[in-house]
Amino acid sequence: MRKTHYLSLMGAMLLVLTLFACSPTRTGNRSEVETTDDVDSALRIVPRYAKGFTVKYLKDGVRLVEVSDPQADEDDRMPIGYAFALVPRGSETEVPEGYERVEVPIRSTITMTALQLSNFTALRAHDFIRGITGTKNLYNKDILKRVGDGSIQKIGMEGNFDTELILAANPDVIFISPFKRGGYDAIKETGITLIPHLGYKEPTPLGQAEWIKFVSLFIGREAEANEVFQGIERRYNGLKQRVDSLLASPTGNEGEAVPTVFSGEMHGGNWYAVGGRNHLAQMFRDAGADYIIHDDNTGGVNLEYEQLYATAANADYWRILNSFPGQFSYEALLASEPRNALFKAFRERHVIYCNMRQTPYYESAPVEPDQVLADLVAVFHPELLPGHEGKYYQLLK
Repeated sequence: MRKTHYLSLMGAMLLVLTLFACSPTRTGNRSEVETTDDVDSALRIVPRYAKGFTVKYLKDGVRLVEVSDPQADEDDRMPIGYAFALVPRGSETEVPEGYERVEVPIRSTITMTALQLSNFTALRAHDFIRGITGTKNLYNKDILKRVGDGSIQKIGMEGNFDTELILAANPDVIFISPFKRGGYDAIKETGITLIPHLGYKEPTPLGQAEWIKFVSLFIGREAEANEVFQGIERRYNGLKQRVDSLLASPTGNEGEAVPTVFSGEMHGGNWYAVGGRNHLAQMFRDAGADYIIHDDNTGGVNLEYEQLYATAANADYWRILNSFPGQFSYEALLASEPRNALFKAFRERHVIYCNMRQTPYYESAPVEPDQVLADLVAVFHPELLPGHEGKYYQLLK
């Protein structure tokens, strides 16, 4: 595993370097402030699952929002963070030292990822969006219509953004993913405030979905975000409890092995596998399955085929997410790598599949973890959801 350790170390170094390059504020430079609890509960944002942002309320209507790495251990948190003071639009209120001022609600923005876009879709807030990176694997008819009529601009892909289009869109802020190699230096020079959205680094599905609350703070949709998330949380935890009850029931699966599952495909000689603390791994556990990788990695590592096979050869299920042109099949899976036939999940036709060319996975699944969970439960424990039609995942035929 020396190679895996090296890749993990290099990944950590890149994250730190990127943080220093993109972060406007460092922990320790912020002034002490007096907070208040006198806020309407329907409008108050209190993250319960998301670990990457916090909110403090001041008496003058200012909200202090701090953003940090959701994957950092509490005892080893990176000394770099982001801090914003959200001030009611038109207000001349002074902001505490160490916080970047942002007038809210913002009037317009640019989103850089499908995850960010999904938050605006869940809040029915497409009117705020003036730019996106592209339309690949994008299905939302309203967004496509706005791109077609020019009200939303395609600003280019990561590392090759069109700054002229960005300036023409004139957004108040731009939501970014600062841990990715996004080529944000050119955008920083425009002077537009960059807002880090780290939902993709959350270790739990509900934590990732809860970033709709983060977005709501900037667009004045807090009540809607709280209501939408309460529904997601209720449905997700309700189904999870049914799974837990089934596995604990004397008449259920007691004495039977919990199904095991692995994920990914071979690409370029390596197999990318998410870590044991990734939100996908947590989703498998919540669906009543055991993800084969049990490490503490929240991201992922590239493994050689032999390394993955040694662990996954006898796993019961195999999850695959790709963009296959046409109808994906076991024959196509075999053609891509003949050794795939060696896996038990292949032989027993237990491949759980989602084709991003046919399904709006990244566009909507982040804010529908309850639906994704239902799809997986219907595969692992079909007795709980008889007749369920998968929206994202289903057994490959």
